[in-house]
Amino acid sequence: MKYKNLVITNPEDLMFGIAPSPVKTRRGLEIGGGQVYTELNFTLPVMSIDDNSLNQVYSHYRDIAQGALQRALELNTKGVVLEFETLLEMTKKPDIAVEIVKIMNDICENFYQNHGLKSEIRLTPNDLREFERPAKQRTTALLEPMMEVFERGAIAGGDLLSIESTGGKEISDDALMMCDIKAEVFALSVLGVRDMKFLWQKIVSIADKTGRIAAGDSACGFSNTAMVLAEKKYIPRLFAALVRVISVVRSIVAIEEGAVGPDKDCGYEGPFLKAITGIPISMEGKTAACAHLSPIGNIASACTDLWSNESVQNIKLLSGMAPTAYMEQLEYDVRLMNEALRSGKMHSQILQQLLVNSDIYTDPQALVLSPENVIRISKELVKGESYVANARNGTLAALDIIEEAINSGQLKIPELEAMYLPILRDDLNSIPDSEDDFVNMMMPLLDQHKFIPAEYGL
Repeated sequence: MKYKNLVITNPEDLMFGIAPSPVKTRRGLEIGGGQVYTELNFTLPVMSIDDNSLNQVYSHYRDIAQGALQRALELNTKGVVLEFETLLEMTKKPDIAVEIVKIMNDICENFYQNHGLKSEIRLTPNDLREFERPAKQRTTALLEPMMEVFERGAIAGGDLLSIESTGGKEISDDALMMCDIKAEVFALSVLGVRDMKFLWQKIVSIADKTGRIAAGDSACGFSNTAMVLAEKKYIPRLFAALVRVISVVRSIVAIEEGAVGPDKDCGYEGPFLKAITGIPISMEGKTAACAHLSPIGNIASACTDLWSNESVQNIKLLSGMAPTAYMEQLEYDVRLMNEALRSGKMHSQILQQLLVNSDIYTDPQALVLSPENVIRISKELVKGESYVANARNGTLAALDIIEEAINSGQLKIPELEAMYLPILRDDLNSIPDSEDDFVNMMMPLLDQHKFIPAEYGL
């Protein structure tokens, strides 16, 4: 890892709306520059996407952008990010994705020119490679349309380039279900890291070529999958909390390759990335309930710079269309955080502490996200000589924090989950410092039919 020290070492400085390295967009949003902005995430209602429905698809996105920005204007919003996460059909056929970006960018530009409302589009193509099994991460023909969406979509108006990449998911999916912490570390700190280096060199090159911003990645397919499985009681919440920490070492590679933030919201690596690198971040919490349930509704906003939801369908509610309603909900949260920032350090710290305290001891996944614990864990995430060692060290630190909270009586977990604590610690302690040694340890234990080592340079 290129980062050996933290940019933010004091938990009090890990604050919402303020990042050591803010990002300024072409229409003038300064993300991390002293205020929090809303980032609205949306998707289509259940429908097919084909030649017969394209006009309807375009109409949906036109209405979403128009309705959200109109409501933002009525609420005196200072700035908005609209996140366009492409669906499978849109990435396979880049013309569709590019047309949607053009439609929304024209609306953004209209509101900017006529009303001064600053807005940008985060363009997030989906990772097509996960639909091949075993995945051909580097040699698949599916890379071509993905990169085409990035480049042509950036030219069409996508200002922030992001992705939820899936390198290593072939191993992670089984590791999650089996609560195999060593296989999860392998999936993220070996396969994930190698794929991130490959992928983000390409994305950063496109950002440089088109004059756009390489924003960041998200381990959503790993960490949020773990959270959803834990919410359904398929796996321990304790295990899901540790996956959050492991995922940091793969997501930081985007920044090492040139991404500058704001990172993607839905993996929750953001607080650690902000502490280590100083980039601004996006987070989601209570308003992600439209897509998944979560134990971290308030604490997620403790140090965020963009406050997001999760994909909300463009369906009619009593008040209006759902994305417009979520725009309003997010904006009221953002107003409160910004008022605290304007009122001075004491008030912002009080609000942050209340947000943290309301969640911290309700779930291990919330516990590891408090600013104090983020700093403590992050110090361990950078001190090793390999991504593997850093993943192990950070996860052991998280395990220490969880056990301390359990022993103090502040955090209560089911007895069945507590039985995993010594097993997980022993497994983590068995992981060597060297990536080569770890690969040699794990390869005989992994199903070679599930992934292609050569696609990761192994």
